[in-house]
Amino acid sequence: MNKALSEEKIQVSISKKLYEKAKEYIEKYGGFNSVDELVEFLLEEALKEESGEAQPYTKEEEEKVKERLRALGYI
Repeated sequence: MNKALSEEKIQVSISKKLYEKAKEYIEKYGGFNSVDELVEFLLEEALKEESGEAQPYTKEEEEKVKERLRALGYI
């Protein structure tokens, strides 16, 4: 079973504007089944980076992440 599916979930609120941007991103680029999944992924990645657990990305992977963040309006 997927680790994320077996973990207990709690509700977190974000602005409707950000939710709509995330939803549009998923519809345009895919890769996630829901806004919840996208938000969880981004939060996990941010926390890994802050704690020093992040694995170094290749230049290509780094550009893909930057493109996704640009599309969401973060950079």
